[in-house]
Amino acid sequence: MKLRKLAVAVAGAAVLTTGAVASASPASSEHTSGHYRAPSNSLRALASKVGLRVGTAVIPYDLDNAAYRRITASQFSSVTPGNEMKWETVEPTRGSYDWSAADRLVLFAKQHDQLVRGHVLLWHNQLPGWLTTGVQNGTIGNGQLRALLHKHVTDEVTHFKGKIWQWDVANEFFTDSNPSTVNPNDFWISHLGTGVIADAFRWAHAADPKALLFYNDYNIAGEDGSNAKSDAAYAFVKRLQAADVPIDGVGDQAHLDTQYGFPTKMTQDLQRFARLGLKVAITEADVRTFVNNATEQVPTDQLAISAHAYYYDQLLKACLAVRSCISFTVWGFGDKDSWVPGWFTGEGYAGIYDVHLQPKPAYTELQQDLKLAANGAPRR
Repeated sequence: MKLRKLAVAVAGAAVLTTGAVASASPASSEHTSGHYRAPSNSLRALASKVGLRVGTAVIPYDLDNAAYRRITASQFSSVTPGNEMKWETVEPTRGSYDWSAADRLVLFAKQHDQLVRGHVLLWHNQLPGWLTTGVQNGTIGNGQLRALLHKHVTDEVTHFKGKIWQWDVANEFFTDSNPSTVNPNDFWISHLGTGVIADAFRWAHAADPKALLFYNDYNIAGEDGSNAKSDAAYAFVKRLQAADVPIDGVGDQAHLDTQYGFPTKMTQDLQRFARLGLKVAITEADVRTFVNNATEQVPTDQLAISAHAYYYDQLLKACLAVRSCISFTVWGFGDKDSWVPGWFTGEGYAGIYDVHLQPKPAYTELQQDLKLAANGAPRR
């Protein structure tokens, strides 16, 4: 789906309480990473002290905005394309690829010593119209569909070989029910069966053996309250490992909402994935709340500002507590580009910068957490 500028996975995520006035002004000294020099008090510089990558989803054409470009470069050490590596974007016409937007982001990352999370290879959404129409009208049968998917995964991973740190190989395959299961009505599962997930991992690994391969989903770190979805994902990942599927990590999207309690099982859920020998990551963090309108996105309850900052604080602390949590990514840092108002009526204020690209109390919470982490959190 395309929600405002940033498209995102459907977040049925549930998701209270201190914040301070944020400041993101550069410090007098600078942190050096390769040839790019970031402010020493930036999120990326502070996180580097414990080996953590702090990232953001990026809209490449927004990099034309000087303020957006400066924040992207100075505050984040990894980037994820919001839409630009999804199938409908890279192959809008069958057999004709357009890598231009994704290539631009990869080049930007290289110039600023950032790593790239590739998003996403296998997902039921944002598929090219020629593919879904062909399946619907019967001109693309299941055998051909499998061959097309194999080609898509191979071609995309090959195009970016050596340039992608983590790939979200498979995205959102579990139901929100209790118990949760692999969704039998998912586009890919209904046509090709559950085994297609393992196939996608194998194809991606064959195309780039050095890239880290992740399963990515929402509500798999206790956000559903019952832990049903986390349990299902955990059992499924264990089966993949038993079948020697080359899976390297699990990503929890972490789309939260201040009207729900913070998921108290998040740290333990991340840790149990880690005990399987996997990397873990927070891949699409945001925290939504009720706002006055979709343009200004001013919270209607002043307490929500503190709750918003607190949730970000707890999200980061859950990651910092688990040594195998190697990256913490916000799903776009500025509210202007947020997918939330277009999907959740009456809600917004989900990022760590406001609609004017000014840092919010949540930014300061993350900054303070990372400063403290240098003296106690396990190094990644």
